[in-house]
Amino acid sequence: MAVAARENLVSFSRLPLAMGLLTGKYTPAMRLPTNDVRGGNAEWMVFFRDGAANPHYLSRLSAIRDLLTSGGRTLAQGALGWILAKSAIALPVPGFTRPEQVADNLGALEKGPLPAAVMAEIDAVLKIAETA
Repeated sequence: MAVAARENLVSFSRLPLAMGLLTGKYTPAMRLPTNDVRGGNAEWMVFFRDGAANPHYLSRLSAIRDLLTSGGRTLAQGALGWILAKSAIALPVPGFTRPEQVADNLGALEKGPLPAAVMAEIDAVLKIAETA
């Protein structure tokens, strides 16, 4: 982001929903099939491990779920709204496999960036979660 800002560029966020983790559909008990990239054990895969959602990220998501869904947002809309609020040069590019997901993602534009007060609360909660 710093390079993009310095060079007056747009920063494309290619995994704004953390490969689906930020949609809220994954639980610690769920296992993904091995033919799904998230079901493998690639070293670069941080959001999923051993075919399941990474418990560290699930815990962090749980801590801020209510904040992300404030203002009538879905969890995905809150995650996208966080990116929109974080930087005017960030452009989230979420993936989708169904028309409902497209509509949900577009709803983030209707809702707009998360409010500054919500962003501050998220920062505070995540800082507390890091030290716990």
